[in-house]
Amino acid sequence: MATHSVRPATQLQTAVALDPDVAEALRSRLVEVADRVVLTIIEEVPSYAGAFSGPMGEVIRNAVQLALGGFLTLATRRDGAAPPRAPAVDGAYQLGRGEARSGRTVEALLAAYRVGARTSWQDMAAAAVEAGIDADQLARFAGLVFAYIDELSASSVAGHTDELESSGRVRQRNLERLARALLTAAPADAVNAAAERADWEPPGALTAVVLPESQVSHALTALDQRTLQPTDDVAGLPEGHALLLVPSTGSRTSRRTLLRSLRGTDAVVGPGVDWLAALTSYRRALRCAALDLEGLVDSDDHLASLVLTADPAAREDLRARVLAPLADLRPSTAEKLTDTLRSWLLNHGRRDAVAEELFVHAQTVRYRVQQLREVYGDQLEDPAFVLDATLALA
Repeated sequence: MATHSVRPATQLQTAVALDPDVAEALRSRLVEVADRVVLTIIEEVPSYAGAFSGPMGEVIRNAVQLALGGFLTLATRRDGAAPPRAPAVDGAYQLGRGEARSGRTVEALLAAYRVGARTSWQDMAAAAVEAGIDADQLARFAGLVFAYIDELSASSVAGHTDELESSGRVRQRNLERLARALLTAAPADAVNAAAERADWEPPGALTAVVLPESQVSHALTALDQRTLQPTDDVAGLPEGHALLLVPSTGSRTSRRTLLRSLRGTDAVVGPGVDWLAALTSYRRALRCAALDLEGLVDSDDHLASLVLTADPAAREDLRARVLAPLADLRPSTAEKLTDTLRSWLLNHGRRDAVAEELFVHAQTVRYRVQQLREVYGDQLEDPAFVLDATLALA
């Protein structure tokens, strides 16, 4: 991967031109200084307590030695000589990327640089004084030390930032692929592989939530961090709306918690299903959204309406068949008998309840039911017809 182009914190124009004896004295102490820098970082920066025991520890040690060696190369150059491109700057960039992959924050990285700068300056200044460096040269030496550390830390921060952005983009793409696999009914092994690539731990269940795009940010603050938010075109999703696939345990308690988290939104909440069956939850949420209900909608509260509207054309055919015996009556009579039949079915033949619902006298209900019996005959006692009529007229 190409390294990031980092603008140095300083142009490192400070010329020190260390005397050869001083430079040699410092170079002989490089390994010792590097080791003390590492030990001090371990002691003073908690995030690095166990960092040097694994492979990354060797990388960090090498980076410290490379940085110190690169510094001495700069410190011994003469006035007018072009500063060499220090390999340490590129090494610092790669170090920053590695630290991001290891999960350490940029704050921890900068703290390590501060500790390393202080420790290396103390040791190198003491060695330089012991080797006979003069006061003017020591002052320029100090300026170069801290300018050099600024450049290295800037390069490491750039590497850390680039790694986070790069890994974040990769993980987001993998999460998108996972969501797409779930919503296209991909084979279970393919979905599991997508979840593994996205470093996404499958939950006990997933619940589809359809809501306005303007309410997504608010909702996400209260939902499980593993919530999937497909941003590719999702088949069937109404314009201006978004889909969330929210992890849960699938229990009643988990559902109550989800609904409580979505209060104040116009979300339509599908059923909690096995996470591999997320498409089922999405389809039901879509159908419930088509009912044009207001506010927060729990699809579990509208199962009957969903059943009755599952196939509108079939329901219309069933209604026409149920009401066919009334087709030869006057329209006004047919309408009254239709209302009476519906109420009579839903109230289980309780005359007073039917009269109250239709705002008519009980005797009127009795008369109309008698008319229905004349038209339908024994069908009113046939369970199959009662079921058909209830579904058709409900």
